[in-house]
Formats: sequence, structure tokens, C-alpha cells
Amino acid sequence: MPRYEFRCRACGDTFEVNRSMAAAGDPANCPHGHTDTVKLLSAIAVTGRGGAPAPTGGGCCGGACGC
Repeated sequence: MPRYEFRCRACGDTFEVNRSMAAAGDPANCPHGHTDTVKLLSAIAVTGRGGAPAPTGGGCCGGACGC
């Protein structure tokens, strides 16, 4: 389940909420009970865990396709 980060405008607290993607736009209450919150745009990093090495070289796709 995705995790979304919110910031409370009243107290400045930043908190996370786990919810489905369908409920991503729903408002969230601050853990301190405030209702004036805003959803933050978060950047995530995804790393591979497979055994194959990443392609090396230049180009837009690491040179594997010859572009």
C-alpha cells in the first residue's frame, strides 16, 4: 500500500499516511487533530535487486540497444 506524506499547516508537523491509490487525494488529519493539511510531493528511489548487472555505456538506455 502506498505511503503519502502530509504537512499540517497549523502546527508544521510532517506525517505519513498509508492508504490505497484510490484514496490518495482524500484529506488527512494531523496526528494532533488539526484538519488543515497539505499532501507533499515525495521523490522515491527504486533500486534493482536482481542478479543481472546494469548496462553500461552511453546513450539514453546505457548503450544496450545501439541508439
